[in-house]
Amino acid sequence: MLRSVNGIRYVTPLREGGSLPAIVEADDGRMYVVKFRGAGQGALALVAELISGEIARLLGLRVPEIVFVQIDFALGRNEPDAEIRDLLKASVGQNIGLEYLPGATTFDPAAGDEASSSIASLCVWLDAFVLNVDRTARNANLLLSEGTLWLIDHGASLYFHHNWPTAKEKAVSRFEPIREHILLRWAGDIAAASHTAHASLTETKLNEILRLLPDEWLILESDEVTPSQRREAYRDFLLRRLEASNIFEQEMIHARSQLV
Repeated sequence: MLRSVNGIRYVTPLREGGSLPAIVEADDGRMYVVKFRGAGQGALALVAELISGEIARLLGLRVPEIVFVQIDFALGRNEPDAEIRDLLKASVGQNIGLEYLPGATTFDPAAGDEASSSIASLCVWLDAFVLNVDRTARNANLLLSEGTLWLIDHGASLYFHHNWPTAKEKAVSRFEPIREHILLRWAGDIAAASHTAHASLTETKLNEILRLLPDEWLILESDEVTPSQRREAYRDFLLRRLEASNIFEQEMIHARSQLV
Protein backbone atom coordinates (compact mmCIF):
# COMPACT_ATOMS: atom_id res chain seq x y z
CA MET A 1 0.00 0.00 0.00
CA LEU A 2 1.08 3.56 -0.70
CA ARG A 3 0.58 6.16 2.00
CA SER A 4 -1.82 9.01 1.32
CA VAL A 5 -1.11 12.55 2.51
CA ASN A 6 -2.83 15.89 2.17
CA GLY A 7 -1.07 18.80 0.52
CA ILE A 8 -1.22 21.80 2.84
CA ARG A 9 1.21 24.28 1.23
CA TYR A 10 2.41 24.84 -2.31
CA VAL A 11 6.09 25.69 -1.76
CA THR A 12 7.74 26.26 -5.12
CA PRO A 13 7.34 25.16 -8.76
CA LEU A 14 9.96 23.07 -10.54
CA ARG A 15 9.50 24.31 -14.07
CA GLU A 16 10.84 21.28 -15.90
CA GLY A 17 9.17 19.73 -18.91
CA GLY A 18 5.43 19.69 -19.40
CA SER A 19 4.39 18.16 -16.09
CA LEU A 20 4.91 21.33 -14.02
CA PRO A 21 5.90 19.49 -10.83
CA ALA A 22 6.28 21.38 -7.57
CA ILE A 23 7.53 20.98 -4.03
CA VAL A 24 4.51 20.67 -1.76
CA GLU A 25 4.38 20.41 2.01
CA ALA A 26 2.04 17.72 3.32
CA ASP A 27 0.22 17.20 6.59
CA ASP A 28 2.78 14.60 7.69
CA GLY A 29 5.37 17.36 7.99
CA ARG A 30 7.35 16.22 4.92
CA MET A 31 8.03 17.79 1.55
CA TYR A 32 7.20 16.02 -1.70
CA VAL A 33 7.87 16.64 -5.36
CA VAL A 34 4.32 16.43 -6.65
CA LYS A 35 3.14 15.69 -10.16
CA PHE A 36 -0.33 16.96 -10.92
CA ARG A 37 -3.05 15.20 -12.85
CA GLY A 38 -4.11 18.57 -14.27
CA ALA A 39 -0.80 19.06 -16.11
CA GLY A 40 -0.32 18.56 -19.85
CA GLN A 41 -0.09 14.75 -19.99
CA GLY A 42 -2.81 14.28 -17.41
CA ALA A 43 -3.18 11.19 -15.28
CA LEU A 44 -1.16 9.01 -17.67
CA ALA A 45 2.08 10.60 -16.45
CA LEU A 46 1.05 9.69 -12.90
CA VAL A 47 0.28 6.12 -13.96
CA ALA A 48 3.72 5.80 -15.55
CA GLU A 49 5.37 7.29 -12.46
CA LEU A 50 3.73 4.81 -10.12
CA ILE A 51 4.17 1.67 -12.23
CA SER A 52 7.77 2.33 -13.27
CA GLY A 53 8.84 3.67 -9.89
CA GLU A 54 7.50 0.66 -8.02
CA ILE A 55 8.99 -1.75 -10.57
CA ALA A 56 12.34 -0.04 -9.98
CA ARG A 57 11.90 -0.62 -6.25
CA LEU A 58 11.17 -4.31 -6.87
CA LEU A 59 14.48 -4.55 -8.72
CA GLY A 60 16.29 -3.18 -5.69
CA LEU A 61 16.90 0.29 -7.11
CA ARG A 62 16.50 3.35 -4.89
CA VAL A 63 13.41 5.46 -5.54
CA PRO A 64 12.14 8.16 -3.15
CA GLU A 65 8.98 7.06 -1.37
CA ILE A 66 5.97 7.42 -3.64
CA VAL A 67 2.78 8.66 -1.98
CA PHE A 68 -0.67 9.75 -3.03
CA VAL A 69 -1.10 13.48 -2.48
CA GLN A 70 -4.59 14.81 -2.00
CA ILE A 71 -5.01 18.31 -3.39
CA ASP A 72 -7.88 20.38 -2.04
CA PHE A 73 -9.41 23.25 -3.98
CA ALA A 74 -8.40 25.65 -1.21
CA LEU A 75 -4.69 24.96 -1.76
CA GLY A 76 -4.48 27.24 -4.78
CA ARG A 77 -7.02 29.82 -3.75
CA ASN A 78 -4.45 32.43 -2.73
CA GLU A 79 -1.79 31.54 -5.31
CA PRO A 80 -0.85 34.75 -7.20
CA ASP A 81 0.39 32.92 -10.33
CA ALA A 82 -2.61 32.27 -12.57
CA GLU A 83 -0.98 29.29 -14.29
CA ILE A 84 -0.27 27.57 -10.98
CA ARG A 85 -3.73 28.44 -9.67
CA ASP A 86 -5.35 26.87 -12.73
CA LEU A 87 -3.11 23.80 -12.43
CA LEU A 88 -4.08 23.22 -8.80
CA LYS A 89 -7.75 23.73 -9.60
CA ALA A 90 -7.52 21.12 -12.37
CA SER A 91 -5.72 18.72 -10.03
CA VAL A 92 -8.18 18.59 -7.14
CA GLY A 93 -8.21 15.03 -5.84
CA GLN A 94 -5.55 12.35 -5.94
CA ASN A 95 -2.10 13.18 -7.33
CA ILE A 96 1.33 11.60 -6.88
CA GLY A 97 4.36 12.73 -4.94
CA LEU A 98 7.95 11.57 -4.43
CA GLU A 99 9.69 12.33 -1.17
CA TYR A 100 11.86 15.42 -1.55
CA LEU A 101 15.58 14.75 -1.00
CA PRO A 102 17.09 17.98 0.38
CA GLY A 103 20.69 18.53 -0.58
CA ALA A 104 20.63 15.97 -3.39
CA THR A 105 22.56 16.81 -6.55
CA THR A 106 21.93 15.79 -10.14
CA PHE A 107 24.06 12.88 -11.35
CA ASP A 108 26.62 14.34 -13.75
CA PRO A 109 29.38 12.24 -15.38
CA ALA A 110 31.06 15.46 -16.54
CA ALA A 111 31.61 16.29 -12.86
CA GLY A 112 33.15 12.89 -12.20
CA ASP A 113 30.04 11.05 -11.03
CA GLU A 114 30.03 7.31 -11.72
CA ALA A 115 27.76 4.33 -11.12
CA SER A 116 28.53 0.74 -10.20
CA SER A 117 28.11 -1.90 -12.88
CA SER A 118 25.31 -3.64 -10.99
CA ILE A 119 23.26 -0.48 -10.41
CA ALA A 120 23.86 0.84 -13.92
CA SER A 121 22.92 -2.48 -15.50
CA LEU A 122 19.69 -2.72 -13.50
CA CYS A 123 18.77 0.88 -14.28
CA VAL A 124 19.41 0.50 -18.01
CA TRP A 125 17.44 -2.77 -18.02
CA LEU A 126 14.57 -1.09 -16.20
CA ASP A 127 14.40 1.82 -18.61
CA ALA A 128 14.47 -0.44 -21.65
CA PHE A 129 11.74 -2.56 -20.07
CA VAL A 130 9.38 0.35 -19.36
CA LEU A 131 10.36 2.29 -22.50
CA ASN A 132 11.70 5.27 -20.56
CA VAL A 133 13.07 7.77 -23.07
CA ASP A 134 14.02 10.30 -20.43
CA ARG A 135 17.23 9.26 -18.65
CA THR A 136 19.86 10.80 -20.91
CA ALA A 137 22.71 13.30 -20.62
CA ARG A 138 20.15 16.01 -21.43
CA ASN A 139 17.93 15.01 -18.52
CA ALA A 140 19.50 12.48 -16.18
CA ASN A 141 16.59 12.05 -13.76
CA LEU A 142 19.11 10.67 -11.29
CA LEU A 143 20.01 12.21 -7.96
CA LEU A 144 22.97 11.63 -5.67
CA SER A 145 22.27 11.91 -1.97
CA GLU A 146 24.90 10.93 0.61
CA GLY A 147 26.63 8.77 -1.98
CA THR A 148 23.48 6.90 -3.00
CA LEU A 149 21.98 7.01 -6.49
CA TRP A 150 18.24 7.69 -6.58
CA LEU A 151 15.93 7.30 -9.58
CA ILE A 152 13.30 9.99 -10.13
CA ASP A 153 10.77 11.05 -12.74
CA HIS A 154 9.37 8.14 -14.76
CA GLY A 155 6.48 10.08 -16.27
CA ALA A 156 7.80 9.64 -19.82
CA SER A 157 7.88 5.84 -19.59
CA LEU A 158 5.19 3.45 -20.89
CA TYR A 159 4.47 5.98 -23.62
CA PHE A 160 2.47 3.43 -25.61
CA HIS A 161 -0.50 4.22 -23.35
CA HIS A 162 -0.94 7.48 -25.22
CA ASN A 163 -1.77 5.29 -28.24
CA TRP A 164 -2.96 1.90 -27.04
CA PRO A 165 -3.11 0.25 -30.51
CA THR A 166 0.73 0.35 -30.53
CA ALA A 167 1.06 -1.65 -27.28
CA LYS A 168 1.67 -5.04 -28.90
CA GLU A 169 4.34 -3.62 -31.19
CA LYS A 170 6.09 -1.77 -28.36
CA ALA A 171 6.04 -4.85 -26.12
CA VAL A 172 8.53 -6.59 -28.41
CA SER A 173 10.52 -3.57 -29.56
CA ARG A 174 14.32 -3.29 -29.36
CA PHE A 175 13.93 0.20 -27.89
CA GLU A 176 16.67 1.96 -29.83
CA PRO A 177 16.61 5.07 -27.56
CA ILE A 178 18.49 3.01 -24.96
CA ARG A 179 21.72 3.93 -26.78
CA GLU A 180 21.40 7.43 -25.27
CA HIS A 181 21.04 6.23 -21.68
CA ILE A 182 23.28 8.15 -19.31
CA LEU A 183 24.37 5.00 -17.44
CA LEU A 184 24.95 2.77 -20.46
CA ARG A 185 28.75 3.01 -20.32
CA TRP A 186 28.75 1.41 -16.84
CA ALA A 187 26.11 -1.23 -17.63
CA GLY A 188 28.51 -4.14 -18.02
CA ASP A 189 26.41 -6.90 -16.47
CA ILE A 190 23.17 -7.11 -18.39
CA ALA A 191 22.90 -10.87 -17.81
CA ALA A 192 22.85 -10.42 -14.03
CA ALA A 193 20.34 -7.59 -14.33
CA SER A 194 18.11 -9.79 -16.48
CA HIS A 195 18.32 -12.62 -13.96
CA THR A 196 17.35 -10.27 -11.11
CA ALA A 197 14.47 -8.84 -13.11
CA HIS A 198 13.00 -12.17 -14.12
CA ALA A 199 13.22 -13.40 -10.52
CA SER A 200 11.62 -10.24 -9.14
CA LEU A 201 8.93 -9.30 -11.63
CA THR A 202 6.42 -12.07 -11.07
CA GLU A 203 2.84 -11.74 -12.26
CA THR A 204 1.73 -11.57 -8.64
CA LYS A 205 4.06 -8.66 -7.87
CA LEU A 206 3.07 -6.79 -11.01
CA ASN A 207 -0.61 -7.21 -10.16
CA GLU A 208 0.07 -5.80 -6.69
CA ILE A 209 1.54 -2.67 -8.27
CA LEU A 210 -1.30 -2.31 -10.76
CA ARG A 211 -3.90 -2.60 -7.99
CA LEU A 212 -2.41 0.56 -6.48
CA LEU A 213 -3.60 2.63 -9.44
CA PRO A 214 -6.68 4.72 -8.61
CA ASP A 215 -9.63 3.98 -10.88
CA GLU A 216 -9.98 7.63 -11.86
CA TRP A 217 -6.48 7.64 -13.37
CA LEU A 218 -7.48 4.79 -15.69
CA ILE A 219 -10.64 6.23 -17.15
CA LEU A 220 -10.00 7.86 -20.52
CA GLU A 221 -12.63 9.92 -22.32
CA SER A 222 -11.56 8.43 -25.65
CA ASP A 223 -12.66 4.86 -24.94
CA GLU A 224 -15.03 2.64 -22.99
CA VAL A 225 -12.46 0.45 -21.25
CA THR A 226 -13.10 -0.10 -17.55
CA PRO A 227 -10.37 0.44 -14.94
CA SER A 228 -10.16 -3.31 -14.40
CA GLN A 229 -9.71 -3.93 -18.11
CA ARG A 230 -7.08 -1.21 -18.26
CA ARG A 231 -5.10 -2.83 -15.43
CA GLU A 232 -5.26 -6.12 -17.33
CA ALA A 233 -3.94 -4.37 -20.45
CA TYR A 234 -0.97 -2.98 -18.53
CA ARG A 235 -0.30 -6.39 -17.00
CA ASP A 236 -0.43 -8.09 -20.40
CA PHE A 237 2.01 -5.54 -21.82
CA LEU A 238 4.46 -5.97 -18.95
CA LEU A 239 4.36 -9.76 -19.09
CA ARG A 240 4.79 -9.76 -22.88
CA ARG A 241 7.66 -7.29 -22.53
CA LEU A 242 9.32 -9.47 -19.91
CA GLU A 243 8.98 -12.56 -22.09
CA ALA A 244 10.61 -10.68 -24.98
CA SER A 245 13.39 -9.19 -22.86
CA ASN A 246 16.14 -10.84 -24.88
CA ILE A 247 15.26 -8.51 -27.76
CA PHE A 248 15.97 -5.29 -25.87
CA GLU A 249 18.82 -6.85 -23.88
CA GLN A 250 20.68 -7.55 -27.11
CA GLU A 251 20.06 -3.96 -28.16
CA MET A 252 21.53 -2.78 -24.85
CA ILE A 253 24.63 -4.94 -25.27
CA HIS A 254 25.11 -3.81 -28.86
CA ALA A 255 24.66 -0.14 -27.99
CA ARG A 256 27.16 -0.38 -25.14
CA SER A 257 29.72 -2.08 -27.41
CA GLN A 258 29.73 1.10 -29.48
CA LEU A 259 30.79 3.10 -26.41
CA VAL A 260 33.50 0.95 -24.81
